[in-house]
Amino acid sequence: MKTRVGVFFGGISVEHEVSVISGLQAIHAMDTDRYEPVPIYISKDRTWYTGESLLDIEAYKDLKNLLQESTVVTPIAAENGGIILQKLPVPRFGKREAGQIDVAFPVLHGTFGEDGVLQGLFELMNIPYTGCDVGASAAGMDKITMKQVLRNEGLPVLDDVWFYGREWDEDMEAVVTQVEEKLGYPAIVKPANLGSSVGIGIARNRTSLETAVEEALEYASKLVIEPLIGELKEINCSVLGDTEHAEASVLEEVLKTEEILSYADKYQGSSNGGSKSSGGSKGTSGGMESTDRIIPAPVSDERTEEIQSLGVRTFKALGCGGVSRIDFMIDETTDSVYVNEINTIPGSLSFYLWEPAGKDFQTLTHDMIQLALKRQRDRERLTFSIDSNLFSLQGGGGGKGGSKGGSKK
Repeated sequence: MKTRVGVFFGGISVEHEVSVISGLQAIHAMDTDRYEPVPIYISKDRTWYTGESLLDIEAYKDLKNLLQESTVVTPIAAENGGIILQKLPVPRFGKREAGQIDVAFPVLHGTFGEDGVLQGLFELMNIPYTGCDVGASAAGMDKITMKQVLRNEGLPVLDDVWFYGREWDEDMEAVVTQVEEKLGYPAIVKPANLGSSVGIGIARNRTSLETAVEEALEYASKLVIEPLIGELKEINCSVLGDTEHAEASVLEEVLKTEEILSYADKYQGSSNGGSKSSGGSKGTSGGMESTDRIIPAPVSDERTEEIQSLGVRTFKALGCGGVSRIDFMIDETTDSVYVNEINTIPGSLSFYLWEPAGKDFQTLTHDMIQLALKRQRDRERLTFSIDSNLFSLQGGGGGKGGSKGGSKK
């Protein structure tokens, strides 16, 4: 019997459309002799849909019609494990189930998908799922938390100033002074928990700093500011595995048309320049696959080994699982390497970084599913609850008092 794999994509983040592309790429790459992929599209209004129509990327051009042809569902925990996709509204007659899945395969980029929120639901429903667990997802999504963990592990990250929008509103002058004294100009302003270069701006003076912060606060309530590297080379490395064993892919240099890598650079790359990979079958090309890039990256063997080692160390320090992509910055003025960020559900699942080493997209999805099942087996050996009833030991009390010893007589 085939393993039913629910592939989740879409979501309510600003990376919704990219997630659709990545999700369909993963579905079309799966080994259908072993797995039965089930598309589960999460719309921008949080509604869940399933159905064969969702497999055609062209259908998303007329989203209203596509959703009318699809089935609205809600997840129900199955008695034998997994998740039942129950139709909504629940029909009075006929079949109530639209399907059932044994493994969850989230391919949602950004907030409410890559940040541990959806992973928490999977944990509660006791279904194995691919990728990072709740803690690693949350830590990897928050650039500030990530840097604090990596800095504590001795991994190279840039200095920074971070703050909440509330602090900016209450004392903008204090934040600006801290940035100028600690970092200086030029500086780069980033939302702490978004990807795809959304909300990022460059500050060259106090005026542009204030503008960049105000614009970034439209996307997030927590920001991080770092010094801007002038002579910058951006190198990416994917890592696959878990905290027990992890391996690094080949490296890529992502080419940019602006001073910083933009959303358009990542997802609307031209057909010229850079190395392209195949694999986005059935009309699902795009996503990070469309980025202009050079594979393998034009760096020395020594630098390649250094970045691959840093990638694996980053992956393990954050407790990651499945496949991630770690983005690095090389300051060519000082020849220094820094970890920029980790993408725990990378665009196109970084399949194009594994193909040059002989691991095709089908093998990558298989490895991810097997890692999910391995983690589930490991977790089943742990104790999460104790077979006892504290209330039966209290001698009554009727819920009054609230202290450890119950209500006092």
